[in-house]
Amino acid sequence: MRQIDFFDTTLRDGEQSAGINLNTAEKLKIARQLERFGASVIEAGFPASSPGDFEAVKQIANSVKNSTVTGLARAVKSDIDTCWEALKGGVNPHVHVFLATSPIHMEYKLKKTPDQVVDIAVEAVKYAKAKFPLVQWSAEDAFRSDPAFLVRILNEVIAAGATTVNIPDTVGYATPQEYGALFKFLKENVRGIDRVKLSTHCHNDLGMAVANSIAAIENGADQVEGTINGIGERAGNAALEEIAVALHIRKDFYNFDTGIKLDEIKRISELVSRLTGVTIQPNKAVVGKNAFAHESGIHQDGMLKNPETYEIITPALIGATVEPLALGKHSGRAAFRDRAVTMGFTLNDEQLNASFVEFKDLADKKKEITEDDLFVLFTKQQLEQTETPIYELENIQVQYGTNNVPTATVTAVNPDGKTVNVATTGAGSVEAIFNTLELLVKGDVHIHDYQVSSIGKGRDALGQAVVNLNYNGTQLTGRGIAQDVLEASAKAYLNAINRQLVRMSLETQRNQAVVTAQ
Repeated sequence: MRQIDFFDTTLRDGEQSAGINLNTAEKLKIARQLERFGASVIEAGFPASSPGDFEAVKQIANSVKNSTVTGLARAVKSDIDTCWEALKGGVNPHVHVFLATSPIHMEYKLKKTPDQVVDIAVEAVKYAKAKFPLVQWSAEDAFRSDPAFLVRILNEVIAAGATTVNIPDTVGYATPQEYGALFKFLKENVRGIDRVKLSTHCHNDLGMAVANSIAAIENGADQVEGTINGIGERAGNAALEEIAVALHIRKDFYNFDTGIKLDEIKRISELVSRLTGVTIQPNKAVVGKNAFAHESGIHQDGMLKNPETYEIITPALIGATVEPLALGKHSGRAAFRDRAVTMGFTLNDEQLNASFVEFKDLADKKKEITEDDLFVLFTKQQLEQTETPIYELENIQVQYGTNNVPTATVTAVNPDGKTVNVATTGAGSVEAIFNTLELLVKGDVHIHDYQVSSIGKGRDALGQAVVNLNYNGTQLTGRGIAQDVLEASAKAYLNAINRQLVRMSLETQRNQAVVTAQ
């Protein structure tokens, strides 16, 4: 049975989705869960793109031990040097170098001849191999490249020391038959192709990313790249959880092994959804909330007689079953700590105590504490940022009547530590809150998107708000959770603003450190 490695790029290609911005703590949490999921390689970011990305990649490389951590680099020495500084503390340093090879990219983007592109690729791979034991080289827009040119450049980068070569369908143009045929052609014509790992990376512009990825595996790919929930630029990437389950369920046909822990799928899917603010469509394969729902009377009748009549994937397979919850308002710290460990969280004593206090408070308000509620509490503590100047919401009050102008009053602590009160009106309750908060933060704020959803079920379920906004020219996403959706909305707004303050504070500290060092 051939082993297929999973290369996860949720933290790099996935984060390039419009409106997604993850901080270092959030990226580290996702990376640790990807490690539990069984990802062979985790692409933690693009270190040269920003100081924040560099720091995130560095922390992930130093923390993750059971997966290989990589960073993206253009085919330039400075990018490769930056990757090395971020990744050198990892268990098995790995760099991912890319360069476009299609005629349209070479002519209009790179403005280079094919000969120049080959020389740049070879020089970059040789330079990277002198530092890194593992070097992946990607031919950007490979599917729209001339196959003969692909053979030529792959021959050269393999000879230069590449250990993995990636053949992406960067714009999602391929069909499964064509994409599989390209891999077969390369396997038969590239010198030394059996000495390296051959990788596939597909985008979903025509809705065929998963099918194309599997076609590549059938024709010789040893590694499949994608993201959790299929997030990514434009229409997204191949959804790794769908590929993993497809290869498992149809093992009789494919006969491939992945090493993926399928019962971690639900946990990593929900984590990525909540931290990115990207909602999973209800009918999405494998992880959508309707994936195991049966409404048709004929289907329900068949399910009652034998679940296999309409269910080829069981909830238990992806970790979607929930154990009977024994935690309540009378539960002790030992049971609470045990549940945190069982759910995959590593909390220190301070974090555990803080989440336990919140748990007790929530238990007094809700009839039933769900696993989703605990997930929120544990995640919040594990992602707490304490080193930043932040706005902290103390109180919010909204006056609303169908014949009155909605008015919001907010009491909050500003970055200077002073408690301030602000109030104004709006066309609706949420607009009144956002208008009031804009006065509080004293900046130019434009709301791009706003979503509210429930966590769990029932009238007392926690509400989650996601706000995508532009603050002084920077696009940000904020999340807030509370039992009242208006409070959650206010928290989401301030969470987005605080993210920018965090980033600015860290950049100031880094600049001061550089000046001091000089």
